[in-house]
Amino acid sequence: MLKKDTHSEKTDQKNTQNDEASADVAAGNQAEPEVSGQSAEKDAEPAAETAKTLTPEEKIAELETQLAETRDQLLRKAADFENFRKRMNQEKQNAIEYANQSLLLDIIPVIDDFERAIQSAEKSADLNAFIEGVKMIEKRLTTQLESKWGLKRFNAAGEPFDPNMHEALMVEKSPDVTEAVVQEDLIRGYLLKDRVIRAAKVKVLMPEAAPAVASE
Repeated sequence: MLKKDTHSEKTDQKNTQNDEASADVAAGNQAEPEVSGQSAEKDAEPAAETAKTLTPEEKIAELETQLAETRDQLLRKAADFENFRKRMNQEKQNAIEYANQSLLLDIIPVIDDFERAIQSAEKSADLNAFIEGVKMIEKRLTTQLESKWGLKRFNAAGEPFDPNMHEALMVEKSPDVTEAVVQEDLIRGYLLKDRVIRAAKVKVLMPEAAPAVASE
């Protein structure tokens, strides 16, 4: 019984020593991150000191590199802007040059009608038919210009004279009027929507001058 107890005590001592060794190893593993962190901080400190202790020549070289990169970016932006400006100017020029394309495409068929009317008149001596054909062409053109483009003629005869709409080519005095009145349209005027683009050239009737008052 004594031998067995002695053997048991030895076994317990070994187990206790193994447990203490395992605890030491675990404690060592937990301490490693702190050591690693401290080591990283120590490694970073010399790098920071190196970055802070650039020589003047190195600082100048670094600034020159940054300046060159900035200059290159500015040159690229300037080139892009110049290309954009040229493209916009070209598009604007094209818009101006071809602004009347749709209008001209509407006029071309009318020119075709005139050509056919002339060819028909050359083959036929029927003047009345030619006149009627020209009237039809004229009506077609004016109707299309008014309905699609807003261009219309206006009548001035019988209207009070308005210098904004009428241009007096002839003036005649008349006892029948008390203010300047358009007597006759010599050349018709035109409106583009609500704007006068050509004043009517007219003959105007003016009231006669009032008799002079006799002096005492």
